[in-house]
Amino acid sequence: MGKCIARLLLALLALVLVAGGSLLLMDSPQKTLEALAIRHADKLPLEYLGERLFDRHCASCHDNPAMHAPTREALSGFSKESILVAMEFGKMQPMAANLLQQERFLIATYLAGSAPDASEWVEQHLCPAPASGAAVEYVSDWGLGTDNRRFVSSERAGIDRSNVGSLELAWSLAFPRVTDMRSQPAIVGDTLYFGDKTGQLYALDRTSGCIRAHTKVFSGIRSAITVATLNNGRKLLVFADSLATVFAMDPQSLEVVWQHSARLFNTSVISGSISYYDDRLFVPISSFEVAAAGSPSHICCTSHGGVIALDAGTGEQLWQWHATEDATLQGQNSAGQDQYGPSGASVWTTPAVDAKRNRIYIGTGENLTHPATDTSDAIIALDMDSGAVAWRFQATVGDVWNAACLNGGANCPENAGGDFDFGASVIITRDADGNDVLLAGQKSGEVFALDPDTRSPGGEVLWRNRVSLGTTNGGIHWGMAVSGQRLVVPVADPERERPGYTPRPGLYTLDVSSGELLWQQPVERGCEIEEKNKPLIGLENLRSSEKPELSELYKCSFYYGLSAAATATPELAFSAGLDGKVRAYDIATGEVLWQTRTAQPFVASNGVEGHGGAIDVSGQVLADGWLYVQSGYSMFGQLPGNVLLAYRVAQCRNPPLCDGGAGE
Repeated sequence: MGKCIARLLLALLALVLVAGGSLLLMDSPQKTLEALAIRHADKLPLEYLGERLFDRHCASCHDNPAMHAPTREALSGFSKESILVAMEFGKMQPMAANLLQQERFLIATYLAGSAPDASEWVEQHLCPAPASGAAVEYVSDWGLGTDNRRFVSSERAGIDRSNVGSLELAWSLAFPRVTDMRSQPAIVGDTLYFGDKTGQLYALDRTSGCIRAHTKVFSGIRSAITVATLNNGRKLLVFADSLATVFAMDPQSLEVVWQHSARLFNTSVISGSISYYDDRLFVPISSFEVAAAGSPSHICCTSHGGVIALDAGTGEQLWQWHATEDATLQGQNSAGQDQYGPSGASVWTTPAVDAKRNRIYIGTGENLTHPATDTSDAIIALDMDSGAVAWRFQATVGDVWNAACLNGGANCPENAGGDFDFGASVIITRDADGNDVLLAGQKSGEVFALDPDTRSPGGEVLWRNRVSLGTTNGGIHWGMAVSGQRLVVPVADPERERPGYTPRPGLYTLDVSSGELLWQQPVERGCEIEEKNKPLIGLENLRSSEKPELSELYKCSFYYGLSAAATATPELAFSAGLDGKVRAYDIATGEVLWQTRTAQPFVASNGVEGHGGAIDVSGQVLADGWLYVQSGYSMFGQLPGNVLLAYRVAQCRNPPLCDGGAGE
């Protein structure tokens, strides 16, 4: 093994020499080498090294038919990220526990790279790129604005009460070797920028789905695509991959302008998306150690969340904020293994930008181990220039939890909490009197309104309202939306055996000024599911070797709540379910005006057979009479899928765009 690592390091050092000393060591020599490896992966023997590691550590099972393990040929049908997930905290975790993270990464690179070429459709689906010029930015970031309101004006949306019922599928794309669709696209003019789990970035004609340009990064694209227009007028596409590397690309050539490793720890990951303001990027840092802690062999827990600010033009780091102090040895767990803390308080919200007060607002998750901190399950205001804390509001005190609590593992903390992260990004809006207010939704099922002008270091609650009881993977998950004085709140709430818990999945609308419930529209499964088809809870489902037939799951999804972010217009609220159903609601009454089922097979417009599935994480995006939907998400036992669907109203306001769609 030492020879393999040495060979890799020699290759990396050779690249440093080739660079002729022009590369700046922004963080450390190790990060510089890693960045070079990612950027120049096609010139490195990474697959060769991965194959040697697979032969040594994995072949005895996967090459032996008597073991009934998937062959290496079968494994090559998965994306690099899917293979890494299986080894990091899925059912392959016990077998891969003795490998270094870099070794698991090389094995995944080898397996994913040994698959037959699945990109033939790309060359057959190309179309000319239009001339560059000024164009409307319909979608430039995850929050549909730096305030995270996820609101689209009538002029930009082109979809209202009068025409939403006429929405029809215009085109679809299916992406080979993809099971999860989570990267929200950006839309500039008639170009849609979209990234998938295999690391492909596409510039699509949004009216036909044909490909104007494409490129590939080394790992799966995880965050939304953010359009950053610098003060000098230059535009960049910014996103993060599954290795917590931030990329900035030229939107015309799709060439990398710069890249920056945003990892605080080996387990760091970027689950939220990147916010841009005034030549600065604000990057939320999460950690998958919450899942890794479920393995009995994992020494728990040493990572925590944070935020990194970068210069948008160069990628240079401006400041870091850490959610906890560095972990130190706290004692031993019930199995006698060392246990560290404090840890956790991951940041998987997309930062809200308050230019008026020169602040950003983030939400945090639970602590993973004791001691508990006052930064977990909290809304935190940070100074934009320095990262200093202006104030913090902690909604749930003492919430200490990790995935070991799902299986009774030794890493589960004493007096474990409820896993009540703030996952829904903070919204900045105004009440009926014109006063600024912050809105935050928690996995506990509670919504909070906070005063951004508070002088209290502990924050000031204006109102709070509980719409559900919350649970793991439940409550308010990825994002709310605001239209005028109406706050749209999706609730996921899966079925769980838990004392006093009754799930309340559905869409709720609250008054921004008072928190009063205006209307609620529950969602139901609508079918009978057999006991054998019910998945295990959360990440435990990944580790299970016994899974029901996928065809049975598509017939009746166990999960059906509303976890993905909502999107609002002056007249409509769009929300999609974990059963793949997309609905458009009348925002005044809650009446469902249009819905469609996406968890079904598609022979997509690109000639690739695909299938829709659960809709999670990213919300739907709108542009001048068009609705774009991603379908498929299997992380916690939901329905996998790999399709991007484009719907258009039967009569939209721009005839050339209406006529541009390629039908099924």
